[in-house]
Order: sequence, then structure tokens, then C-alpha cells
Amino acid sequence: MIGTQRYQNGSIERVKNKTAPDTWFLRYYETDSQGKRVYRRRRIGTVEEYRTKREALKACESLRNRINLDTGARTPETVSSLASHYLKHECTTERKAFVTAETNAGVLRNHILPRWGDYQLDAVKTVDVELWLNKLPLAPASRTKCKAVFGALYSHAIRWQFCTFNPIQKVRTSSKGVRAKEILTSDEICALLENLAPREKALITLLALTGLRRSEAFALRWSDVNTETREIDITKSFVRSRLGPTKTESSNAPVPLPDDVKAALEEWHRITRYSSPDGFVFASTWKNGKKPLSPDMVLKRHIRPAAEKAGITKTVGFHMFRRGLSTALVENGENVKTVQGILRHSNSRTTLDVYSQSVDETKQKALSKVSQHLLAPLTLQALAA
Repeated sequence: MIGTQRYQNGSIERVKNKTAPDTWFLRYYETDSQGKRVYRRRRIGTVEEYRTKREALKACESLRNRINLDTGARTPETVSSLASHYLKHECTTERKAFVTAETNAGVLRNHILPRWGDYQLDAVKTVDVELWLNKLPLAPASRTKCKAVFGALYSHAIRWQFCTFNPIQKVRTSSKGVRAKEILTSDEICALLENLAPREKALITLLALTGLRRSEAFALRWSDVNTETREIDITKSFVRSRLGPTKTESSNAPVPLPDDVKAALEEWHRITRYSSPDGFVFASTWKNGKKPLSPDMVLKRHIRPAAEKAGITKTVGFHMFRRGLSTALVENGENVKTVQGILRHSNSRTTLDVYSQSVDETKQKALSKVSQHLLAPLTLQALAA
């Protein structure tokens, strides 16, 4: 239980206006530090939005849930009230990365609550959720994300002893993409580099040979590049114009500095205006070097035009280089632990997924070569006939 204070439904009142439509308000109380009741009033909407008192009362249900959770009235009973508790206590920037907290809140707001918000916690059934997810007009990976956030909501409820069963745990979804994940060949990477300026050339060389995430690459400062120890220190990430911690704790591990990356960075360091140790490697001139470049801007204005000029028809994205490095490592015979260490995956399952996909691609190529060799006589006979 969160507290022992009585649950309050509040009261709806209609306030008349002379020059505007009448307005519905929710009246409720809060208890101050001295234990006295302080009455509050929140605007719900006009009579044009909610014709009847019943409609206004239904519209403010989530607001009443938040009020009761904030005042410690009682445990959440609906998915909506549980979501309010989750957002307040668990889905915060103190407990989760900024992007994770923002994304989870968006999934709740846009997908889960409109469909399940009014449901009692014990009324949500596994099969019903699975059917709902399968009908969502979203990509498979987005459906899987919805399932993950919904499951996290119930895990939070179990942790706080609001319920004992997670109905989302057995929901089946597929995160298989609607199209194959592309990578660039070595020839395509070389052609791309030939059409890039030193700054973008240093960036792509860095991504292709170290497997850094784009958020990590754009957060780099020159002091993070240690040419003596031949390592790059990964300490921050740059996501949605914010500098913050890395994606996981294991992401903080230093990354080896290959010779080609070292040469490309040194060339860029000689040219850039922001070459001081605390300067960003890929600093924004618009922000006078105080912030990194926008990754999306670099991709749109520099990388993709260069790829088109090089004759590359694939849609180039930053993560393509990380995926390409993992594929190359597997094809070179590196074991799972080595790949995990270079990519700095916190969970070996992630590495195994990457590893198995790359191995499957390698097997497919091998079988295709064998097929061409074995069926060559048949092809020749068909041509002769």
C-alpha cells in the first residue's frame, strides 16, 4: 500500500461564463504539511467539449488517478492509474536514460493507454493483448516495443506489490524487420570515403572501424582520443541534442584506436577550429563549438549526397557501419566474446543475435557459391540445347 488516506473521486462543478461557454472543473483536496485540507480546482473543459456531467467525470479519470497517487490514497486499480505511478516513480531521468524515459512515456500515451487505460489490472488478458498488438498499424519492432513497455508496467506493479501476475510476459510478438538490414561492402565504404570532406571522412572511418554508436561518436571530445595508449574513452552520449550517460554501463569500456582511424582523426584535428582538449571532435560551428553537430543534419546534407555521388543505391544510415563491422568480425572467424567486447554489448544475447544473423548470411553466401559450381554443367547443357 502507498498510504492510508481515503480515495477521493472529487466533485464536478459547472462554472458559468458570460462571454464564453460554461466550463467544467474538478474539485478535490490536498493535505498540507500541517495536516490541514487545502481545496483545489482543476479545469476539465467546456460544455462544448463535454456536454454532460457524466462525460466530464469520465474525461478526468486519469487526472483523479494522478491526484490520488500523489496524495498517497491507495494502490492503483486501473492501467491508467498504474501508468501514472510508473511515470512518477520508475520512468524518470534519475532511473532511466533520457531517451528511454521519453520513449516509454510516448508509447504509453500514444498506444497503450488509449486502448487499455480504463481496464482493471486483473482484466488485461494475454491473448487479448496479443491480438491487439498484431492489429496495430506499426512495424514489427514497434509492436515489440509496445509489448516491452506494457510488460515493464506490470513488472513495476509486481515490484510494488500491486499485483502478482504479469499478463504481458507470455505475449508473442515478432521483431523481424519488414526488410533485410543492409550493410555496405568494403568497396562501397571506400567509394563513400573518397567523396567525403575530412570531417565526414573522419566520422565514417571512426564508425566503420570501431563500431561506435552514433550517439557516442558525436559526444566525443579530443581529450577522449588517447593516441599514446591507442584507445578512445567512451564516457558520454549525444541523443536528441542532449549530452548524457552512455546507453549501458558496459558501453563505457575504452575502444581500440586503429591506425586508419588515428590518421583520419589527426587530419581533421589539424583543420578544425575546435581542437582544444575539451572541444568536441565533431563540433557545431553554429553553436560556436559548445555543442556537437546534429547527426541527422550530417547524414542528410553530407553522408547521403556523397553516397549517391559514389553510386551507392542503399539507404545509408549510421548504424549500418556498426552492423557491418559485426558482420565482418564474424566472417573473419572471431568468437562471440570478442565480438561482444568490441561492440560493448551489456547482454550476450544481443551479441548472439548479431552473431547468428551474420553466420546465417555467411552460410547463405557459401551455399550460393557451391550452387553455382554444382549447377554450372546443367546451365551449359541448357544453353547448348
